[in-house]
Amino acid sequence: MPIRILYEDNHLLMVEKPVNIPVQQDNSNDPDLFNMVKQDIKERYQKPGNVYVGLVHRLDRPVGGVMLFAKTSKAASRLSDLIRRNELEKTYLAIVRGTPPTKGEWVDFLKKDRKQNKVFVSTKKDKEAKKALLDYQLLTSDKGLSLVKIHLQTGRPHQIRVQFASRGFPLYGDQKYGQQVNQHGQQIALWAHQLRLVHPVRKEEMGISSFPPRDYPWTEFWKELH
Repeated sequence: MPIRILYEDNHLLMVEKPVNIPVQQDNSNDPDLFNMVKQDIKERYQKPGNVYVGLVHRLDRPVGGVMLFAKTSKAASRLSDLIRRNELEKTYLAIVRGTPPTKGEWVDFLKKDRKQNKVFVSTKKDKEAKKALLDYQLLTSDKGLSLVKIHLQTGRPHQIRVQFASRGFPLYGDQKYGQQVNQHGQQIALWAHQLRLVHPVRKEEMGISSFPPRDYPWTEFWKELH
């Protein structure tokens, strides 16, 4: 599968992750983005032996959009520090069912059930639960669906999906958290839209964006997206 490169230099590689491709190899043994990127670099630059690629963050398998990799161990270390300091700014686009308030900042404590691979809202007193924080803006609504822009302040597993579903606004096509209104085979409408960061070596501010594919339900909001 060809990989769309959004940005590349000697230290960083940003690509557009296709939907339904795992970031790392999983039990399905399907082709994964990490090894695809390594192979792509090896072939394009005709590099002998093993190619270094640093994985610094992840996206759920059904989610597409901007994905950042490090091309050197130095860049990987500095990017990991950025993430620990919450200085990698992640913005997502999503289409949810219903109409949430115009804007909001949501705080929850999320607990993961590893056997089910599912996340639940718990309480602050739960020692296994982790704080999850996001803020969002409602862009537009039509035909029972709403387009929202989300700034993710913490990177918990399934965070956006759980926080919206728990408030009655499940993401369109989310088979795991919105089964009661979805049909099998629908694609989840969640897209990693933009990453903003200070370059780990050059120390310049940068932002890279990606837009959802021209497929339903994104096409219902195509003017607003572009």
